[in-house]
Amino acid sequence: MYCGIDIGSRSIEVVLYDGAQVVESGACDTGSRPTENASELLNRTLAAAGAARDDIRATVATGYGRNYFQGADRTMSEILCHAAGVSYLFPDARTVIDIGGQDSKLISLDQQGRPVDFSMNDRCAAGTGKFIEMTGASLGVPLHGMYDMVKDHSESVEISTMCAVFAESEIIGLVQSGTPIPTILRGVFNSVARRTLGMAARGGITPRLVFTGGVAMNAAVAEAISREAGSTVSVPDDPRMTGALGAAITASSIPR
Repeated sequence: MYCGIDIGSRSIEVVLYDGAQVVESGACDTGSRPTENASELLNRTLAAAGAARDDIRATVATGYGRNYFQGADRTMSEILCHAAGVSYLFPDARTVIDIGGQDSKLISLDQQGRPVDFSMNDRCAAGTGKFIEMTGASLGVPLHGMYDMVKDHSESVEISTMCAVFAESEIIGLVQSGTPIPTILRGVFNSVARRTLGMAARGGITPRLVFTGGVAMNAAVAEAISREAGSTVSVPDDPRMTGALGAAITASSIPR
């Protein structure tokens, strides 16, 4: 088997791949011990597959913590790994939006699924999972309850600032002025969509558009991106796994 490990700022994912399909996968929080947690997650994933480390022919690590995982044969950028993972799942994908806990990426792919351009927001929390978590904390709404709160609500409000700190103050002001919470949430999701799609100013958005990362588990954000892009958005069954999947696929091509 081949192994891909994605050590992100908020979560870690492991994928075991046999050269044709995914054998097993797993995820956990990054926590304060990312390398140890990655190793423990790998052991649990191997155990679930009925395998041992000796069964792994090659391992590729990606994500923020990729350079600290000692068991990797190679490290690779998130851009390349997300492109490989998305292309495996959606061969006709041409644009990838990945929103994680601390950054967001927009990747353009060619017809062979190779990245030809990308933009990244990694210097501001606005438009990331952290921003949505901050919003939920301010509004008293858990992440898993956000979609149910807005799915039948059509009204929205403009979130004018693009700074996460000032946006939080703006949101608190809206609450104090009596603006309904679902209206505020829709405004936040629309703001995240506009900010993310704004990174594509040079080349625009080319369908098929695929949305990955932990934030893609929030259907309300996926719907906001679809409305803003004017294009259907595809979301993998587990959008957290595409980076680790791409890393595992890449590991299968390492000469031995």
